[in-house]
Amino acid sequence: MELINYSTSTWSILPPVLALLLAIVTRKVLLSLSIGILVGAVMLANFNPLNTLIYLKNNISSLFVKDDGLNTNNINILIFLLLLGILTALLSMSGSNRAFAEWAQKHIKGRRGAKLVAASLVFITFIDDYFHSLAVGAIARPITDKFKVSRAKLAYILDSTAAPMCVLMPVSSWGAYIITLIAGLLATYSITGYSPIGAFMAMSAMNYYAIFSIFMVFFVAYFSFDIGSMARHEKLALEANNTEEKLSGVNGHVRNLVLPILTLIIVTVSAMMYTGNEALAADGKPFSVLGAFENTTVGISLVAGGLSAVIMASICIAADRLVSGQEYIKGWLLGMKSMLGAILILFFAWTINNVVSDVQTGTYLASLVSDTLPLALLPALLFILAAIMAFSTGTSWGTFGIMLPIAAAIAAHAAAGSVELMLPCLSAVMAGAVCGDHCSPVSDTTILSSTGAKCDHMDHVTSQLPYAVTVATASIAGYIVVGLTYSGILGFITTGVVLALLVLIFKKR
Repeated sequence: MELINYSTSTWSILPPVLALLLAIVTRKVLLSLSIGILVGAVMLANFNPLNTLIYLKNNISSLFVKDDGLNTNNINILIFLLLLGILTALLSMSGSNRAFAEWAQKHIKGRRGAKLVAASLVFITFIDDYFHSLAVGAIARPITDKFKVSRAKLAYILDSTAAPMCVLMPVSSWGAYIITLIAGLLATYSITGYSPIGAFMAMSAMNYYAIFSIFMVFFVAYFSFDIGSMARHEKLALEANNTEEKLSGVNGHVRNLVLPILTLIIVTVSAMMYTGNEALAADGKPFSVLGAFENTTVGISLVAGGLSAVIMASICIAADRLVSGQEYIKGWLLGMKSMLGAILILFFAWTINNVVSDVQTGTYLASLVSDTLPLALLPALLFILAAIMAFSTGTSWGTFGIMLPIAAAIAAHAAAGSVELMLPCLSAVMAGAVCGDHCSPVSDTTILSSTGAKCDHMDHVTSQLPYAVTVATASIAGYIVVGLTYSGILGFITTGVVLALLVLIFKKR
């Protein structure tokens, strides 16, 4: 079936812009993406109903079936997300949260320690933001209550370590999702200088908002840097009677948390090294750690790690004999159900990625950008646009699905396919999406962080906003420098310097 060429037509921007505007107005990402997909399909099929159905069938089929067989990478990513949901449910029912909280209460001696422990737990629970917000909230809340740390401060710590850490880590639900999108974009624009995971790691190094949000959390926790309404919440917590929360639930062991997470990390990394080495050997190249990671098969590695972690969590549960077989099966079902929303967003994001490529939105927008907007401002502009969209819709994943294909298309055509501009632009979209998600009162991660901390939701939103805006301002300065110099290091330094200056200004006030 021959598709209509829209590379020189204003109509090429209709599908993605329609999806974007509908997402902002309705705040229903799946509905907005599906309408954008349908409109694009109708346009490409020249408004022929039968050809539209054929295009949609081919588009969707290509997500799971290739000419040479199954699209194993996409299928493995979906399996990993299901395994991750199961693992989260099993960890909750194993009593590991309660056990760790009891252990921590015996070893922490002050408010600073309580806050630093809450922040540091992200290095264990980075596999998923939902898991992090709820699990760490349950673990840390009794500890922070004991030392009169406000619930608003705990919610801020949860929220500003959840998505920022997940978006930087390849071994996480976010990393798996983004790597899959990157793989499609690299293939679309015939970029062979980077593997999907190599491009992801390069982009993570330029994700200034995520990196410096984590820095800010530890700075706030250590120095009690309280600005805006956070200062009022902290003062009220110190003056209030101790409302320390009593621990409840299954009395498990700390190992029930540590062993499955360690298994996930060790097996996944080992599988990445193994599959990467296999690819190097097939090409007659010597083994190297970097080469193995750049040539690894991410999907298979994540499934191996996820399955091993689920098995380890199951062994821990069986060893303690505190959960019945019926409850165990229910945990599996609830875990898989919890991931259905993420899987649906991923499915629609893959589909609109193909539509945006076929209508050649990027080719048209690139011609406009090259004539009217200095390319140096493109990363900063994309950061702002992604932040606005994520704020309006409350979802980072939906923003990734809509904005990443557009950003890649603009950068690829404007810079003649060079990755020097594409990777900073994609990084800016990733950073902006997390920023908008942080600021949005309708964000699922923001809501879950309030839930995990048992904090009033709007108290969390208003107390976190000044920190998010401060880091965002510094990040915009960094992306302007990246656009001017194409140097990620200079952009990083600029972001750090601007953030330090802003912190000094706040402290003086």
